[in-house]
Amino acid sequence: METLSTPAVLAAVADGLGDWRKLAQSLTTRYPVADIVRGAAFVAAVAEAAVSAGRDPEVRLGHGCVDVALSSADDTRGGRWITAQDLELARTISRIAREHDLTATPGAVAQVELGLDTADDTAVGPFWSALLTGDPGNTVLDTVLDPTNRLPNVWFQRTDAHDTPRQRWHIDLWLAPEVAGERIAAAVAAGGTVVDASEAPSFTVLADADGNRVCVCTALGRA
Repeated sequence: METLSTPAVLAAVADGLGDWRKLAQSLTTRYPVADIVRGAAFVAAVAEAAVSAGRDPEVRLGHGCVDVALSSADDTRGGRWITAQDLELARTISRIAREHDLTATPGAVAQVELGLDTADDTAVGPFWSALLTGDPGNTVLDTVLDPTNRLPNVWFQRTDAHDTPRQRWHIDLWLAPEVAGERIAAAVAAGGTVVDASEAPSFTVLADADGNRVCVCTALGRA
Protein backbone atom coordinates (compact mmCIF):
# COMPACT_ATOMS: atom_id res chain seq x y z
CA MET A 1 0.00 0.00 0.00
CA GLU A 2 1.32 3.43 -0.96
CA THR A 3 0.54 5.78 1.90
CA LEU A 4 0.80 9.56 1.92
CA SER A 5 2.96 11.65 4.21
CA THR A 6 1.33 14.25 6.42
CA PRO A 7 2.76 17.15 4.32
CA ALA A 8 1.28 15.53 1.18
CA VAL A 9 -2.12 15.25 2.84
CA LEU A 10 -1.96 18.86 4.05
CA ALA A 11 -1.06 19.97 0.52
CA ALA A 12 -4.13 18.17 -0.81
CA VAL A 13 -6.30 19.82 1.84
CA ALA A 14 -4.97 23.22 0.74
CA ASP A 15 -5.58 22.34 -2.91
CA GLY A 16 -9.30 21.68 -3.15
CA LEU A 17 -10.07 19.64 -0.04
CA GLY A 18 -10.96 22.49 2.27
CA ASP A 19 -13.81 20.49 3.81
CA TRP A 20 -11.30 18.13 5.41
CA ARG A 21 -8.70 18.10 8.16
CA LYS A 22 -5.92 15.63 8.98
CA LEU A 23 -6.09 14.33 12.55
CA ALA A 24 -3.96 11.57 14.09
CA GLN A 25 -4.63 8.83 11.53
CA SER A 26 -7.56 9.87 9.39
CA LEU A 27 -8.80 12.59 7.07
CA THR A 28 -11.93 13.90 8.76
CA THR A 29 -14.81 16.31 8.18
CA ARG A 30 -18.10 17.35 9.75
CA TYR A 31 -21.29 18.44 8.00
CA PRO A 32 -24.07 20.03 10.08
CA VAL A 33 -27.52 18.76 9.07
CA ALA A 34 -30.95 20.22 9.80
CA ASP A 35 -32.45 16.93 10.94
CA ILE A 36 -31.85 13.21 11.02
CA VAL A 37 -33.78 12.61 7.79
CA ARG A 38 -31.52 14.92 5.78
CA GLY A 39 -28.52 13.46 7.54
CA ALA A 40 -29.56 9.91 6.70
CA ALA A 41 -30.07 10.82 3.04
CA PHE A 42 -26.57 12.27 2.90
CA VAL A 43 -25.12 9.21 4.65
CA ALA A 44 -26.86 6.93 2.15
CA ALA A 45 -25.36 8.85 -0.78
CA VAL A 46 -21.89 8.72 0.81
CA ALA A 47 -22.25 4.98 1.40
CA GLU A 48 -23.24 4.38 -2.23
CA ALA A 49 -20.23 6.35 -3.47
CA ALA A 50 -17.92 4.51 -1.08
CA VAL A 51 -19.12 1.10 -2.24
CA SER A 52 -18.64 2.14 -5.88
CA ALA A 53 -15.09 3.22 -5.04
CA GLY A 54 -14.34 0.05 -3.07
CA ARG A 55 -13.69 2.06 0.08
CA ASP A 56 -14.88 1.64 3.67
CA PRO A 57 -15.18 5.05 5.36
CA GLU A 58 -16.30 5.64 8.90
CA VAL A 59 -19.54 7.62 8.92
CA ARG A 60 -21.32 8.75 12.09
CA LEU A 61 -24.74 10.35 12.10
CA GLY A 62 -25.05 12.26 15.34
CA HIS A 63 -27.15 15.04 16.82
CA GLY A 64 -27.22 17.72 14.17
CA CYS A 65 -24.19 16.55 12.22
CA VAL A 66 -22.58 13.86 10.08
CA ASP A 67 -18.91 13.05 10.70
CA VAL A 68 -16.88 11.24 8.04
CA ALA A 69 -13.37 9.84 8.56
CA LEU A 70 -11.28 8.36 5.76
CA SER A 71 -8.26 6.09 6.13
CA SER A 72 -6.96 2.78 4.85
CA ALA A 73 -5.85 -0.27 6.84
CA ASP A 74 -2.39 -1.54 5.97
CA ASP A 75 -2.30 -5.30 6.42
CA THR A 76 1.51 -5.31 6.26
CA ARG A 77 2.43 -2.55 8.70
CA GLY A 78 -0.91 -2.40 10.48
CA GLY A 79 -2.58 0.81 11.52
CA ARG A 80 -4.58 3.38 9.61
CA TRP A 81 -3.08 5.53 6.88
CA ILE A 82 -4.24 7.97 4.22
CA THR A 83 -3.87 7.03 0.56
CA ALA A 84 -4.56 8.68 -2.79
CA GLN A 85 -7.78 6.66 -2.93
CA ASP A 86 -8.91 8.25 0.33
CA LEU A 87 -8.25 11.71 -1.12
CA GLU A 88 -10.29 10.86 -4.19
CA LEU A 89 -13.22 9.68 -2.09
CA ALA A 90 -12.95 12.87 -0.03
CA ARG A 91 -13.37 14.90 -3.22
CA THR A 92 -16.43 12.83 -4.13
CA ILE A 93 -17.97 13.27 -0.68
CA SER A 94 -17.44 17.02 -0.81
CA ARG A 95 -19.25 17.07 -4.15
CA ILE A 96 -22.12 15.03 -2.71
CA ALA A 97 -22.34 17.43 0.22
CA ARG A 98 -22.73 20.37 -2.15
CA GLU A 99 -25.50 18.48 -3.97
CA HIS A 100 -27.25 18.12 -0.60
CA ASP A 101 -26.72 21.82 0.22
CA LEU A 102 -24.44 20.97 3.13
CA THR A 103 -21.51 23.11 4.24
CA ALA A 104 -18.62 21.57 6.13
CA THR A 105 -17.40 22.85 9.48
CA PRO A 106 -13.94 21.23 9.50
CA GLY A 107 -12.81 23.28 12.48
CA ALA A 108 -15.29 21.30 14.61
CA VAL A 109 -13.55 17.93 14.13
CA ALA A 110 -11.51 16.47 16.98
CA GLN A 111 -9.89 13.23 18.11
CA VAL A 112 -8.78 12.13 21.56
CA GLU A 113 -5.86 9.77 22.13
CA LEU A 114 -4.58 8.57 25.51
CA GLY A 115 -0.83 8.59 26.06
CA LEU A 116 0.86 6.42 28.70
CA ASP A 117 4.51 6.76 29.70
CA THR A 118 6.23 3.39 29.94
CA ALA A 119 9.72 1.96 29.69
CA ASP A 120 8.40 -1.21 28.02
CA ASP A 121 5.30 -0.99 25.84
CA THR A 122 5.62 -4.68 24.92
CA ALA A 123 4.92 -5.55 28.55
CA VAL A 124 1.90 -3.30 29.12
CA GLY A 125 0.50 -3.08 25.58
CA PRO A 126 -1.22 -6.50 25.49
CA PHE A 127 -2.94 -5.76 28.82
CA TRP A 128 -4.46 -2.50 27.60
CA SER A 129 -5.35 -4.02 24.24
CA ALA A 130 -7.14 -6.96 25.88
CA LEU A 131 -8.90 -4.69 28.37
CA LEU A 132 -10.09 -2.12 25.86
CA THR A 133 -10.71 -4.20 22.73
CA GLY A 134 -11.05 -7.78 24.00
CA ASP A 135 -7.98 -8.92 22.07
CA PRO A 136 -4.36 -8.54 23.26
CA GLY A 137 -3.19 -8.44 19.65
CA ASN A 138 -4.78 -5.13 18.64
CA THR A 139 -1.50 -3.23 18.98
CA VAL A 140 0.24 -1.56 16.05
CA LEU A 141 3.77 -0.27 16.61
CA ASP A 142 3.37 1.64 19.90
CA THR A 143 -0.42 2.05 19.85
CA VAL A 144 -3.54 0.11 20.82
CA LEU A 145 -6.11 0.54 18.06
CA ASP A 146 -9.75 -0.44 18.50
CA PRO A 147 -10.72 -2.12 15.18
CA THR A 148 -14.16 -0.49 15.40
CA ASN A 149 -12.61 2.92 16.18
CA ARG A 150 -15.15 3.53 18.93
CA LEU A 151 -12.60 3.87 21.74
CA PRO A 152 -9.73 6.34 21.96
CA ASN A 153 -6.37 5.03 20.80
CA VAL A 154 -3.85 4.37 23.56
CA TRP A 155 -0.25 5.07 22.57
CA PHE A 156 2.85 4.42 24.65
CA GLN A 157 5.43 7.14 25.08
CA ARG A 158 8.81 5.56 25.70
CA THR A 159 10.47 6.78 28.91
CA ASP A 160 13.26 5.63 31.18
CA ALA A 161 12.27 3.32 34.00
CA HIS A 162 11.57 5.23 37.20
CA ASP A 163 10.50 4.55 40.77
CA THR A 164 9.12 7.96 41.73
CA PRO A 165 5.36 8.21 41.18
CA ARG A 166 4.39 10.85 38.64
CA GLN A 167 1.71 11.52 36.08
CA ARG A 168 2.00 8.79 33.49
CA TRP A 169 -1.29 9.22 31.63
CA HIS A 170 -2.04 12.23 29.49
CA ILE A 171 -4.62 13.13 26.85
CA ASP A 172 -3.68 14.08 23.29
CA LEU A 173 -6.41 16.26 21.81
CA TRP A 174 -6.15 16.47 18.01
CA LEU A 175 -7.75 19.56 16.51
CA ALA A 176 -8.00 21.35 13.20
CA PRO A 177 -5.02 23.76 13.08
CA GLU A 178 -7.15 26.86 12.75
CA VAL A 179 -8.93 26.30 16.07
CA ALA A 180 -6.01 25.04 18.18
CA GLY A 181 -4.85 28.48 19.30
CA GLU A 182 -8.34 29.53 20.29
CA ARG A 183 -8.85 26.31 22.25
CA ILE A 184 -5.52 26.72 24.05
CA ALA A 185 -6.40 30.31 24.94
CA ALA A 186 -9.77 29.19 26.30
CA ALA A 187 -8.12 26.52 28.45
CA VAL A 188 -5.60 29.00 29.83
CA ALA A 189 -8.39 31.49 30.57
CA ALA A 190 -10.18 28.71 32.45
CA GLY A 191 -7.25 28.26 34.84
CA GLY A 192 -4.69 26.30 32.82
CA THR A 193 -1.10 27.10 31.95
CA VAL A 194 1.11 26.52 28.91
CA VAL A 195 3.88 24.17 30.05
CA ASP A 196 5.75 23.84 26.76
CA ALA A 197 5.04 25.43 23.37
CA SER A 198 8.44 24.69 21.84
CA GLU A 199 6.96 22.12 19.44
CA ALA A 200 3.91 24.17 18.45
CA PRO A 201 1.94 23.92 16.23
CA SER A 202 2.69 20.19 16.16
CA PHE A 203 1.81 19.97 19.85
CA THR A 204 1.51 22.27 22.84
CA VAL A 205 1.64 20.97 26.41
CA LEU A 206 -0.90 22.45 28.83
CA ALA A 207 -1.60 21.77 32.49
CA ASP A 208 -4.64 22.26 34.68
CA ALA A 209 -4.52 23.92 38.11
CA ASP A 210 -3.40 20.63 39.69
CA GLY A 211 -0.58 20.14 37.19
CA ASN A 212 -2.26 17.41 35.12
CA ARG A 213 -0.92 17.68 31.59
CA VAL A 214 -2.54 17.43 28.16
CA CYS A 215 -1.17 17.89 24.64
CA VAL A 216 -3.06 19.88 22.02
CA CYS A 217 -1.98 18.38 18.70
CA THR A 218 -2.31 19.33 15.04
CA ALA A 219 -1.01 17.81 11.82
CA LEU A 220 1.21 20.82 11.12
CA GLY A 221 4.97 20.34 11.37
CA ARG A 222 4.81 16.54 11.14
CA ALA A 223 6.47 14.17 8.70
